[in-house]
Formats: sequence, C-alpha cells, structure tokens
Amino acid sequence: MSDAIIKVSNLGKCYRIQHQAERQRYIALRDVIAEKAKGFFRREKKVESRTGSASSPLSAPHSARSSSEEFWALKDVSFEVKRGEVVGIIGRNGAGKSTLLKILSRITEPTTGRVELNGRVASLLEVGTGFHPELTGRENIFLNGAILGMTRAEIRKKFDEIVAFAEVEKFLDTPVKRYSSGMYVRLAFAVAAHLEPEILIVDEVLAVGDAEFQKKCLGKMQDVASGGRTVLFVSHNMAAVRNLCSKGIYLKNGTVRLLGSIDETIDGYLASGTQRQVSKPISKNGVELAEVKLCAAGSKTALNTTVFGVDCEFRIKVIGNSSNTKVTPVLRIHNSAGVLISSICGPEEGLDFSPIRGSRDWVILLPALQLFPGLYTVSFQLFGNEPDPFLEALDVLEFHVEAAFVQGASKAYRADHGLIRLCSGISDQGESK
Repeated sequence: MSDAIIKVSNLGKCYRIQHQAERQRYIALRDVIAEKAKGFFRREKKVESRTGSASSPLSAPHSARSSSEEFWALKDVSFEVKRGEVVGIIGRNGAGKSTLLKILSRITEPTTGRVELNGRVASLLEVGTGFHPELTGRENIFLNGAILGMTRAEIRKKFDEIVAFAEVEKFLDTPVKRYSSGMYVRLAFAVAAHLEPEILIVDEVLAVGDAEFQKKCLGKMQDVASGGRTVLFVSHNMAAVRNLCSKGIYLKNGTVRLLGSIDETIDGYLASGTQRQVSKPISKNGVELAEVKLCAAGSKTALNTTVFGVDCEFRIKVIGNSSNTKVTPVLRIHNSAGVLISSICGPEEGLDFSPIRGSRDWVILLPALQLFPGLYTVSFQLFGNEPDPFLEALDVLEFHVEAAFVQGASKAYRADHGLIRLCSGISDQGESK
C-alpha cells in the first residue's frame, strides 16, 4: 500500500480573462449636460428621439465590445507527497504556487485532474484566513479549530499552547479586526500548527511577521515534520526553504519544471533566470570576451541568483590572440546604485600576466559569499602593460543575492544592513567588573 498522503494527477486550473476589444472615448457628466442643453436650444429633441436617444451617453463606455481568452494557471501538474515529508514549492510570481495551494486546501475546484488527500488539512494562505473580524481572538481559536474538524475538548487541550506561541494573551478578548497584521499572522499560524493536522500548508504569509517570529515558525514547522506530519511550504526565501525542506517542486508558468531533492530543485530554480549578457561580442586588439557567468562552486551551470553565505564562482572565457602582449583579468562588482563594491585583480591575487593564444579560462572562487542581499552588476577588463585596458566590457553580467541566515544566527542579514559582511562572528567575553 502506498504511503502517499497527497496524490495530484494531471491537475489543471483554467481562468477566463476578459479583454476589451473596442474602447470608446470616456464621456463625463458635464459633457452629457452640455450636449442636452445644446439640443434643447436647437430644438433637436425630435431628432434625438428618432435616432434612439433612449440610450444615455453615460452608458457609452460600457458599450465597448469585449472578448475573452483562457488562461491556465496550472496545467498537467502531477506529483506525490509521502507522509512526513516537508516539501518546498518554489517559483517566480505567477508560477501557480498559490493556485495549487488553494486547490489542495479545497478553497477552489480544479478544472481538470484529480487530488487525493489522505488526512486532515490545515492551511495558512493569507493573513486572517478563516478569522471572523468581529469575534475575539479566543473565539476565533475555537472557530478555526472547529473548521479544521477538532472537537472542543481537543481545542481546550491545546488552547494555552496556542496563546503562548502567538503572544497575544493581552488581546485575547479583543476583536481580531483591531489586531495588527503581525498579530493576525501569529494567531493564525499558532492555531494551524498546534491543532495537529496531518497536512500543514503554509504560503508566503510568514513574510508578514518579524524575523524572530519567522524563525519561531520555522522551528515549529520542523517540530511538526519530525512528528510525522506533512508540510507544504511556499516561500521566496531560499535559505528558509533549503533549511526546512527535504524535497522540492519548482513551478514555472503553471507546470512542474523540476521535482526532486530540495538542493537540486533550488539550484534549478536559481539557474532558470536569464543572465544579462552583452548584446553583441566585445572584442579589441584581436581578443574577444566569450563568456562571463556566475555559477555554484564546482558547477558550470550559469546562475541568475545566488544566496548570501554560499560558495559560488565566476567563470570567464576569452578567445583570440593577444600576440606578444601578456594580460591579466580584472573583475569589478557594483551594486544597483553603481557603487563599486569590490575589484578582483589578477596580480593582487597572485595571477601572472600571460599571453592568450586561442582561448583562456579563469575561475574566480567566492567562498561563503559575503555580499548582502541585493542586485549586482559585473564589469570585466583585461590589462596588459599599458594603463588603459587591453579589453573592457562594462556591466557584462547582472545577478541577485538572496537573504540567508548565518549559522547559529537568530536573524538574517538584509539589504539595508549595508553592502558586505566583514566579521565571521562575535564572541561574548562576559561581564566586566
């Protein structure tokens, strides 16, 4: 007997999108009044009645013809999730992640295909899902528990744990419509995670909470998973997905592009973007820059995105003939504001000047990437004995760095923390006396 708790077979969801094919000029109320006044003074009322003036000009904008087309948010999606697995569902905005979770949560019906769920499902898809704004936090705990199929006795047994986790004791008897978005999320997650569903589905909603609460939620989901329950986790935080999940599903344009281990899935997702390259070959002095790309350490697959704190490398290929001129490479990394972050220079790194005859490849290793999250560009230069570059390619590569937790840290570095991490840790020397 299969131990799959979720089976999805040829799942599809189609929406109909309306398009306005023909659009008439917008007519304001003052235009209608002015036109009527002109008609009155010109004695054209009879003419208007014969030409069908019963349809008011105010309705003109609504008379435009419209057309529609089918949009498949999901198409031919198939996978299985075994009991106790923690699965990360990743993909760019519009890939179909939220639609998939809504179908699995029975919020919307699929257009095609079949879903089999062999257990009770708790979902946290958006802030305040399943909450009644007029009810208090206490009342909503019991309401959500009942929706999830829990008995009143089961809810009472978990009640104190839920309240302690959500940290809303002071506002427990306040209507939740007066809660902040963070309080909403804390209480909603606490209810979903503590009422012991067999399947826990969590969307990007955790991004609303602060870093400390996010870490707390990730720890709770690990506890849920270690207890043999199944977790489906959607997030754009690749570090959180990598730390929490063992299996990954990469969605693109509504289809499954990759299904496998979480490392394979994330690497495939990060490599899926198109790197910005020069629009035409750049050559000078008989030498052409053939390639500059960012890769994971030891890989030749180009990445569009990497993660703070992981090993990665630049791979450079130059072809041509520099005659008798000996050259050395230089990379310059700028942030999105154009500020020079760092230069990687051949001679300073111990690389000798040497001539190019045919082709030459360089690999520049960046151990535990220390660039803070953000967008960066790379420029490439070859220098010989002259002060001017032998070959130069500005902004030849663009890449993103995503946030991640440093091992043992309670919070992740953000883009607004600066440009680069300088230290490798802080030691506590105890109190001074």
